[in-house]
Amino acid sequence: MNRRPLVRALLASAAIAAALALAGCDTDGTTSAVNGRHMQPLSDRMQAEIESKNMAKESPILVRIFKEESELEVWKQDRSGRFALLNTYPICRWSGELGPKIKQGDRQAPEGFYTITPGLMNPNSNYYLAINTGFPNAYDRANGRTGAFLMIHGDCSSAGCYAMTDEQIAEIYALARESFFGGQRSFQIQAYPFKMTPLNMAKHRNSPHMAFWKMLKEGYDYFEVTRTEPKVDVCEKRYVFGAEPSARFSPADRCPAFRIPEEIATAVREKQQRDETQVAELVNRGTPTVPVKMGVDGGMNATFLTAVKSRGGPGATIHTAAGTIPPHVNPPGFEPPTETMSASTLSLASAESKPANGPRSSVQVASAVPGSSGGVGSFFSNLFGSKAEDSRATQPAEASASKSKPAASAAKTGQSAASASRPKSAPSSAETKTANASATKPSSSKQDAEPEKNAGSAPGALNGAAPTVPSNGFDNRFGAWN
Repeated sequence: MNRRPLVRALLASAAIAAALALAGCDTDGTTSAVNGRHMQPLSDRMQAEIESKNMAKESPILVRIFKEESELEVWKQDRSGRFALLNTYPICRWSGELGPKIKQGDRQAPEGFYTITPGLMNPNSNYYLAINTGFPNAYDRANGRTGAFLMIHGDCSSAGCYAMTDEQIAEIYALARESFFGGQRSFQIQAYPFKMTPLNMAKHRNSPHMAFWKMLKEGYDYFEVTRTEPKVDVCEKRYVFGAEPSARFSPADRCPAFRIPEEIATAVREKQQRDETQVAELVNRGTPTVPVKMGVDGGMNATFLTAVKSRGGPGATIHTAAGTIPPHVNPPGFEPPTETMSASTLSLASAESKPANGPRSSVQVASAVPGSSGGVGSFFSNLFGSKAEDSRATQPAEASASKSKPAASAAKTGQSAASASRPKSAPSSAETKTANASATKPSSSKQDAEPEKNAGSAPGALNGAAPTVPSNGFDNRFGAWN
């Protein structure tokens, strides 16, 4: 007997009741409740794609991010129990250089393994919709790294985040939402500097981050071999993958005795040996290295770079198959059209980087009917919103960095309902940026607009990635129903 529809109905009923009970004291922003963007259903195209790959709409997801290629992959568990690639999304904008985020204000987008719970999903974002990565995780904290509110969001604008088009984040958000409805309590984000291939490892062999990247590659290889989500722990200030420990892991302390299932350990070890042999061969053949720093702020997928260049630069709304580029977009290393532009100055991606390949088609997310007060939109704003983020609204933004939304960006025409009508909610420090009344965008040289205070995580948590969510967050309400 298929009990999933019954469980979903019960969850919805409980959600409505909770929303009505909280309606009198709710302090969340109301923009999302009015426009229903967080409840937009998956398009018919995406549902057909899911079905064609032997997946269920509510099955678990996993996200992989690659900076150099400027790509975000959504993987979904098929009916065999293994993850398969569902879709690849070109990233519109990310900031910083290749390498991990080290400190507040360095503009670096995070690299590592992060666990996303329902409480980290923000429907009231000033950047259409947002998913908080949960930085810093246990590894980051053990290594003294600072920063907070680093997101995957819309609006194609980044200061330490991974920025997508509004249409893309609407679909990614919906896929995550459906997985939570299906019973997935959290999903994993794996953020890498590049695809961890032998060629890329050889090209970047002189990077001071190579030891860190080799550690990330252990988790990358685990997933490549097993197509299952690796269990992530932290001890001795390093990541450990797929371990079965004899005692509790402590991020900064000595690792307890642990074992990894022999079949998996052997398969991962054999892959690593093959890759290391290929790296050595590439180095011996004289494969050139790439500069440690490229001298531009972050990257943008070639799909979007080409579209912006073809229009002579930013300043107008540009419609692409992957979504809408707003007029205030700030491409990396962009030069005025009167000057000669080379591809190497426009993106941090290597010469090999291409528009995201693999399964991909234009993003289409059907519009949901706006919910009235107390209705579906309202209750999901209450329940799916992250009060943990909104409660930090009084924190100062670093260096008083601010962003503005040109009025022109709201007048988009001929695009999907995901980006039509984009009223911005009141500024929220649940993100790396705040909205200002100014009609212009700051230059890309500005510092991160991250709040001073870090988002905390549960100390000693085995997973090493899930931040603490207050008792009034959606995470706790959702868990109580389950």
